[in-house]
Amino acid sequence: MSEQITNIIKTVDGIVWGPVMLVLLIGTGIFLTFRTGFLQFRRFGYMLKNTVFGLFSKNQHEKDSSGVSPFQAVATAMAGTIGTGSIAGLATAIVSGGPGAIFWMWVSALLGMVTKYSEIVLSLKFREKNEKGEWVGGPMYYIKNGLGIRWLAAIFAVFAMIACLGTGNATQSNSIAVALNSTLGITPWITGVVLTVIAAAVILGGMRRIASVNEKLVPFMAVFFVLCAVAALVINFRAIPAAFALIFKEAFNFKAAFGGAAGYGITVAMQFGFSRGVFSNEAGLGSAPMAHAASSTKDPVKQGLWGMFEVFFTTIIICTLSGLVILTTGLWSGAGLEGAALSIASFDKILPGVGKYGITLATVLFALSTLLGWAYYGEVSIGYLTNKSKTAILIYRIVYVAVAFIGTVSSLDTIWTFSSAMNGLMAIPNLIGLIGLSKVIASVTKEHELQHKKL
Repeated sequence: MSEQITNIIKTVDGIVWGPVMLVLLIGTGIFLTFRTGFLQFRRFGYMLKNTVFGLFSKNQHEKDSSGVSPFQAVATAMAGTIGTGSIAGLATAIVSGGPGAIFWMWVSALLGMVTKYSEIVLSLKFREKNEKGEWVGGPMYYIKNGLGIRWLAAIFAVFAMIACLGTGNATQSNSIAVALNSTLGITPWITGVVLTVIAAAVILGGMRRIASVNEKLVPFMAVFFVLCAVAALVINFRAIPAAFALIFKEAFNFKAAFGGAAGYGITVAMQFGFSRGVFSNEAGLGSAPMAHAASSTKDPVKQGLWGMFEVFFTTIIICTLSGLVILTTGLWSGAGLEGAALSIASFDKILPGVGKYGITLATVLFALSTLLGWAYYGEVSIGYLTNKSKTAILIYRIVYVAVAFIGTVSSLDTIWTFSSAMNGLMAIPNLIGLIGLSKVIASVTKEHELQHKKL
């Protein structure tokens, strides 16, 4: 029975992430790139100025009763993106799709920058307030309030609710269990019990507690991981050129696509590159905009710029560093390792001890923050479907915490495939919403440009 379920999930995943999805993702990114005048390239400097370079600005941390501060919203969203997709997901992409998958992750990120920007702009434009006077938003709200298609909004909410249990929960807890087991020999069920207690303590406190925890976790873990990766690559710098050459060579390898004799093939590389790229930065899924919509900021474009930065940082910076470390060690081929275990072994080969325990810590923190961030996405989804029922939200929180334990003792392959399939299913209605409301995106962007004279 278990094998049959796994085969069904793999079949659905193969269909969802087939040529149609790739065309839809790429097409939407290209369409929005033209619609906004190549925003992600044209105003890259403006994005940095108003995001990471303006991090210590007072208005980034101001909040009121209607929502969390802009930075807390960003931290929660980035907690969902700078997760195991940057470590375990990237490693899985290389093993399953070959080194060429990294190139297609870059492509997905460059297009995804404007896609996520658009999602956030629409989320703030069409968001609503709950009974507490707090902002709630996301694709279901801009599909309903913008396009006026309630049934499509409901479909997105259903897929998002299910995806939260897989993508944002089970894959994260599984990566934590694998990391701690491979490094410290901790039995998965023990990890599950401890993780369940931590998750319950934070998640049951709602968005404000989740945002408060992630506001402190995200900056620390991001800087820590980058420093570890840079140190490893400096030591192993002679292997970097060959790693880049391998990425580009395998990205356009047609041999396996036609003969199946050598390499992974461009189709497989693209499939895993885009699916894991989306898992890494969430552009096109419509998940992160739910966190951004909770911000007290009144400027959709300013918050949208943070979305662009998230994609750039998580995939172009974090995933590239992680991928280069794996490729320069050669452990990705023939070592029999996958997921978080492959990343940890690769870092440890270059940085003995520091790599082993440091990347284990990074994996645990990344996964934990992602698990907490996606808990809120599930709340927004179930809240939309039940007219913001407090009872339904509480039940979902309890189920979510329980799944965190289940993920620690489940099969990695099945969990990742299920998560990948759910990501694709929730992306479809969201991308339809983005295309249908592209005129609004362009209008809001142009209005901001006129007001600030330089966007």
